[in-house]
Amino acid sequence: MKTLYLDDAATTKVDTKVLKAMLPYFTKKYANASSSHDLGREARNAVEKARIEIAKYIGAKPQEIYFTSGVTEGNNWVFQGLARTNENKNKKKIIISSIEHGSTIEVCKFLEREGYKITRIPLNKEGFADLEFLKRELDSNTLVVSIMHANNLFGTIQNISQIANICKSKEVLFHTDASQTLGNVHINVNLMQVDLLSACAHKIGGPKGIGFLYIRENVKIEPFIFGGGQQKGMRGGTENVPGIVGLAAALKYKSKPTSRLIILQNMCMQEIEKFGQVNGSRTHRLPGNVHVSFKGIDSSTLLAFLSKKKIYVSVGSACNSSRAHEDYVLKAIGLPVDLIKGSIRITLNEKVTEGDVKHLVKVIKKDLEKIRIK
Repeated sequence: MKTLYLDDAATTKVDTKVLKAMLPYFTKKYANASSSHDLGREARNAVEKARIEIAKYIGAKPQEIYFTSGVTEGNNWVFQGLARTNENKNKKKIIISSIEHGSTIEVCKFLEREGYKITRIPLNKEGFADLEFLKRELDSNTLVVSIMHANNLFGTIQNISQIANICKSKEVLFHTDASQTLGNVHINVNLMQVDLLSACAHKIGGPKGIGFLYIRENVKIEPFIFGGGQQKGMRGGTENVPGIVGLAAALKYKSKPTSRLIILQNMCMQEIEKFGQVNGSRTHRLPGNVHVSFKGIDSSTLLAFLSKKKIYVSVGSACNSSRAHEDYVLKAIGLPVDLIKGSIRITLNEKVTEGDVKHLVKVIKKDLEKIRIK
């Protein structure tokens, strides 16, 4: 029985070339990057080389890249760091979309208890943010706007440049969570006009536990983690040298999504649409993302059936132990309760064949007949 891992949106296998690039910094070049001896300087050089490569990849300056443990830390840093920097007692509004990742939702709930007003932008059925609503809500009391580049469930890609331009016209900072798009969608922070961007390695063949936050040079923000003065005093803690090297290598070796993947993605959606519903935009969508809903089932049961056949998909974000967040996100695009309950996310990758897609669709259809609630 062939294993079909179709959950790359949750995490990917570490690329063998990435692992090879990392290994020396575990075994031979293992020194602390802050040490002043030769081995330490060798580790420091690796960190700074990676910083340059990552900055170049997204069109940033090296000094604008700060390494983090991942997007959850990056998102927390954005909101808490800006709130700590904020000296304007009236600037207490934060605007986010209704489909943000839990790390954004939860830190905003915390800031709400601290006196901030959190405004959530509604979306249409395809998952696009209502930009007219954003224009109406933006004012001089807005501290920051945050809209994720692409939703991690149903894959709709937002028009970040347009959103950033709206924010810029009102001189309001704009942040985007690019956890799903880095390496999969072209990113240039200057063309996109973003002020802050958080991303990670483990969605693109890199290691877990490493990411970065891009902070535009003129943005004033307080550190989130205090420590020994690493990263210009902006993010304390011994640098994760193997992880940083792995992040840069993942970007270096990540191939662009091919037209073949898009063809298979469309094929999968078209076939499943014969007995289910596809959610999200059909034209502005993450490569490989297929988010579908089926009436009369519980997706957890379908997931269990598929797992027994070594087909691994997801009911939603791996960062949530319950389905409450997924329910909230899917309600935001107008899905009724019965379709929310029967939703799964499939992430196709470049290794998937046409035969695999046909097998997947066939198995799903067969399993639905067994578990559908009469």
